[in-house]
Amino acid sequence: MSNAKTNQAIELLASDLNREGGVYCPSPTAHMQVWNTHPKVFLDIAHTGSAKCPYCGTVYALKAGEHVAAGH
Repeated sequence: MSNAKTNQAIELLASDLNREGGVYCPSPTAHMQVWNTHPKVFLDIAHTGSAKCPYCGTVYALKAGEHVAAGH
């Protein structure tokens, strides 16, 4: 798992989130190749501003100053 030991969060723009207000890990945004990592897991970013993958420990967070639209 290529990003499992990173200490830095993957910064996301609000436009990077899907319709449900989150992202899936593993993610190309984190420079991961889906074929050789863990099972796909949904991480809700819209409600908390960040989330940590339970499989690999990668942290995804909204970039400072980013706001999620009301639909999320």
